[in-house]
Amino acid sequence: MTTNTILLIFLSLLIAGTYSYYNYYYKAKIKLKVHLVLALLRFTTVFCVLLLLINPIISNKTLEIVKTPLVISVDNSSSISDLNATKTSIELYEKLISNSELKEKFDIQTYRFDSDFESSDNFDFKGNQTNIDEVAKNVKSINKNSFFPTVLITDGNQTTGNDYVYSFDPNNKVYPIILGDTTTNLDLRISQLNANKYAFLKNKFPVEIFLNYTGTKAITSNFTISQGNTVLNSQKVSFSPSKKSIIMTALLPANKTGIQVYKANLSSQEKEKNSFNNNYNFAVEVIDQKTEIALISSFNHPDLGALKRSIESNVQRKVTLIKPKEISDLNKYNIAILYQPTSEFKSFFESNKDLGLNTFIITGTKTDFNYLNQQQKDLFFKMSSQSEDYIAEYKDDFNLFALDDIGFSQFSPLENPFGVVTTSANVNVLLGSFVRNINTNSPLLAFSENQGKRTAYLLGENSWKWRLQSHVDTKSYEKYDTFIDKIIQYLASNTSKKSLVVKHEGFYNSGDAIEISAQYFNKNYEFDAKANLNITIVSRKSKAKKSYDLLKSNSDFKVNLDGLEVGKYDFIVKELNSNSVYNGSFEILDFDIEKQFVNPDLAKLTQLANQTKGQVIFTDKVDLLIKSLLENEEYKSVQKSIIKKIPLIDWIWLLIILIISLASEWFLRKYNGML
Repeated sequence: MTTNTILLIFLSLLIAGTYSYYNYYYKAKIKLKVHLVLALLRFTTVFCVLLLLINPIISNKTLEIVKTPLVISVDNSSSISDLNATKTSIELYEKLISNSELKEKFDIQTYRFDSDFESSDNFDFKGNQTNIDEVAKNVKSINKNSFFPTVLITDGNQTTGNDYVYSFDPNNKVYPIILGDTTTNLDLRISQLNANKYAFLKNKFPVEIFLNYTGTKAITSNFTISQGNTVLNSQKVSFSPSKKSIIMTALLPANKTGIQVYKANLSSQEKEKNSFNNNYNFAVEVIDQKTEIALISSFNHPDLGALKRSIESNVQRKVTLIKPKEISDLNKYNIAILYQPTSEFKSFFESNKDLGLNTFIITGTKTDFNYLNQQQKDLFFKMSSQSEDYIAEYKDDFNLFALDDIGFSQFSPLENPFGVVTTSANVNVLLGSFVRNINTNSPLLAFSENQGKRTAYLLGENSWKWRLQSHVDTKSYEKYDTFIDKIIQYLASNTSKKSLVVKHEGFYNSGDAIEISAQYFNKNYEFDAKANLNITIVSRKSKAKKSYDLLKSNSDFKVNLDGLEVGKYDFIVKELNSNSVYNGSFEILDFDIEKQFVNPDLAKLTQLANQTKGQVIFTDKVDLLIKSLLENEEYKSVQKSIIKKIPLIDWIWLLIILIISLASEWFLRKYNGML
């Protein structure tokens, strides 16, 4: 306490004593024995009140012994069970935590890990993923600014997360205890297979396969990819002690729509300890992207033929040429291309008001711009009778879809009437226009979207010259045809707004997190956080049903379906207040990544130990680890002096004394008739 505080306390004693004397002795005509007690109680009350007002800080010094943390983290993944090492793992763990000398020297912290990291001393070895990187991150965070050893009881086979070798603090030693048989066994395995989740019908899709071999002799094996009983790809591959990995690629046909399940297999005449990792099931969802396009024009023009050829270069597109007066049924078309519309297109515009087809409008010297102004609000045309040549200018800031500049500024100019084109706020311009090096500030190719309906505008005829120029420059029509295909793909996209939007994959590998998310929107298409969403899962094989509620997160509702068996499932997501429904399906493939290993990853764990200046420990050498930890002088307990400064106002006993003194004084005065 400071000198001022001590003086104030002394002054408080003087004031409390003087006040008590004045009340019970100076003023009292008759001095009774009870006055002494009352004076003491009054003195206590006044002094406590003044002491609370001064509120001195009381310092309390204590000594505390801080032990060095000893982190013991046990691999709880199913690969430990597959390597027949669960009993050994538990025995090692018990031996370490029950050692009295270790407990005396260290603050033992016990954890388990698989895909997650948690403080626990119960192990079931059922984790479907291994993430040793999580151990590194968490122990560094928990024991920040500490110098401590870490004991990892694991096989070292990580299936998810960053490379754990460089995740641990290099200043804190790591002692991996190796679980499993380190004897090298002959093993062929498909370590990884990469394929796109989606493919288009009638196309071929690539598959990348990573094959690995462990063994001491040269062997030849057969790699196949099959669907059911049909072999789609077969190749001979050779391995040797110097050639232990191969990267292969294969092209598979997409002949049927829907989720297509394939099986990759790597086999040989040699006997293997683990044949589960010789197979890899994967799936690809094949989408029918077939688009029917109506190309409507009242006269013939070279642009029509060039457009038809460009669009149909994609086998999923079909173009039908129609005259405006021959339009009968637009329902079978996905997109309509209007070439230089005039009042003859009246029947189309009237039919499309209800149908809502996305349109691609191309103007030119024969376009009726006054009529076009009446049919759309995206562009307003104020055109003259004089025609002009417009040179294209590519806009780098266009972001509706990805498209490279294919040399638009070098192409022949397009012909269109001269005038002013005014755009509305929701128009995105891909190509601007120049007339004799003067910027018109008007679009040449633009896109708009209104209430889910998309429209593209090309303001000029003779685009057939662009296709020819592209072929002259690149010896191929590919770049120009891709440019047209991007426009068609944008227009073909379904943008209709649904009240219930559900996101899910078509297939999952067993062991993966199976998460389905949903969003529900009200009539104003605003996210409804009060929606009540439920999902019902039905197994196609057993017909068993399970129902779950979707839980709200920040911007959607989610449900986790981990634990489902391999097979095909149908599901229904329902919003219970509005009865909005979404039907879907998915398939769980038979692939357990934790069963891919025959041996522990000794090389990786040795690298980790060397990186942190620790030591690899085998299961029969744990006593040496205990001895090393006990004899290591780096790990010493530290005596810390802890000074706690507590304001007197936080001291509850002072308040209790004050209450007792006040109450006692009142009762004594009442008893002696002094009130």
